[in-house]
Amino acid sequence: MANTEEGTRVAGVWLAIASILLAGALVGHGPIDPDMGRQMGVITDDPVRWAIIHWVSAVALSLFVLTGLIVLAARSRLTEAWWTLSAWGVLTVGALWTMTTAVAEATVVSAAAAAGDTATFEAWWAFSEGKANGFMFLALAVAVIAGNEAQTTHRATPVWASYIAVVAGIGAFLGWPLGMWLGVTLGSFVWVVASLVMSLWTLWFGLGLAPTVIRAAASQWVTSSP
Repeated sequence: MANTEEGTRVAGVWLAIASILLAGALVGHGPIDPDMGRQMGVITDDPVRWAIIHWVSAVALSLFVLTGLIVLAARSRLTEAWWTLSAWGVLTVGALWTMTTAVAEATVVSAAAAAGDTATFEAWWAFSEGKANGFMFLALAVAVIAGNEAQTTHRATPVWASYIAVVAGIGAFLGWPLGMWLGVTLGSFVWVVASLVMSLWTLWFGLGLAPTVIRAAASQWVTSSP
């Protein structure tokens, strides 16, 4: 039991950190233009900024992977049902897929845009877009996790907040294909806003799971300080 509780709390710490980083990256990222030429122009205007945003995203998504692995190993109340166990597994795989997109955009895509190399940009943009589909399933997994949290007795966030996260997760899941597959500009905007709201809930959720770890770390820091 002690290991299960400790695993859940540590996962909460990493989830909170990942959520802060992802929320910041989403604010800087903004909606994606469905026209590839215009999107390349956006990146060309400030490739360093685009690279930084995606390095931050890569770190955030890596921490989502770490969170998922810890939760799956802890075998806590978060994974008691088959659908929540599956959701945490999908979150982990979805974050891993999308993390490769972030690295590609921080390196090859940014460099190709800065150099005006359209052929390289288009090839790697297609790769990045394909791998980024993992974010759809990460968002859907968060919706399932939030829905379960709303129904549980020992919840880490209020019921209303969890249900907002369900809607946000579904919104991000649907907004991505609308914007990227169908070229609907509003879809990309919905994806960004819904993903941001979803990230704010996972931050709250992580902090709700992690208070003991945070207090212990603060106490240790105070004790060790001169």
